[in-house]
Amino acid sequence: MSRSADNNLVLAFGETTMRPIARAIAPFVVALALVSSSAAHAQILVRIEVAPPVLPVYVQPAIPGPGFIWSPGYWAWGPDGYFWVPGTWVRPPAIGLLWTPGYWGWSDGIYVWHGGYWGPRIGFYGGVNYGFGYTGVGFQGGYWSGGVFTYNRAVTNFGAVHITNVYNKTVINNTTVTNVSFNGGNGGTAARPTSEELAAGNDKHIPPTGTQTEHEHGASTNHALLASVNHGSPSIAATANAGHFSGHGVVGVQGVKAFTPSPNLTKAGAGSQHPLQANTAKAFRPPGAKQPPPHQAVHQVKRPQPHPRNAAGHP
Repeated sequence: MSRSADNNLVLAFGETTMRPIARAIAPFVVALALVSSSAAHAQILVRIEVAPPVLPVYVQPAIPGPGFIWSPGYWAWGPDGYFWVPGTWVRPPAIGLLWTPGYWGWSDGIYVWHGGYWGPRIGFYGGVNYGFGYTGVGFQGGYWSGGVFTYNRAVTNFGAVHITNVYNKTVINNTTVTNVSFNGGNGGTAARPTSEELAAGNDKHIPPTGTQTEHEHGASTNHALLASVNHGSPSIAATANAGHFSGHGVVGVQGVKAFTPSPNLTKAGAGSQHPLQANTAKAFRPPGAKQPPPHQAVHQVKRPQPHPRNAAGHP
């Protein structure tokens, strides 16, 4: 453990000793995180020597209602190694704010997690293609106008929910789409921040909401979401409601059945699974993946050129 020149607390874990050490200092890390959250220029950087798994392929659950913004799933780090935090719909902390996802970045042989944040425009998130509008640059899933969020139906699953403010714009990309989950290093994305993304990084940011924090914590305590257990194919890939890991609105990785709760894994209330109808879904699919049936909608995500209006203005 050390402190970097920019006052960031650095915690590094090697491959052979990472889990015992992580378990031992977990309470200390949580306490430090709470203290650091109140400091304007301090944060905890978790540095790992093991690459995160690739992003799983899954179908986006239907939006719960107007005003929600998609927060894509990601691999986080815990006492037992990587665990999957399911993608979910969340409400922004204020009107006009957009979510910049976190990402893993490789530097000098170590993987560092750069946490996500809310801001007036989208910043750099490693060029990682999280799907559903997060193509690696900006956000193509919608925009704010007059205090109301307008959704791009090309990358949003409305299900049976009636959304008034919508438009349809195909997302175009001129580069290869992959499900790589980190930036830099061997096998990572080669993206570098644009001038616009650098400027966005200097905006006033708001950290993840309490709902998002609780969602991640809930995922960290779910044994089924550990990469060492699911081998990169979590049965809870996404959920319509943050913090709900069973029942209606929960979807699994394509080809993997939705998670059925067990008393040993979760205390969530039991309930029958209601798989999302494929013809209302949009899925992120890496090249070479099995072609879906004609009735199953899969959007073709393309990497767009950065444009100032893809933040809070019309795309």
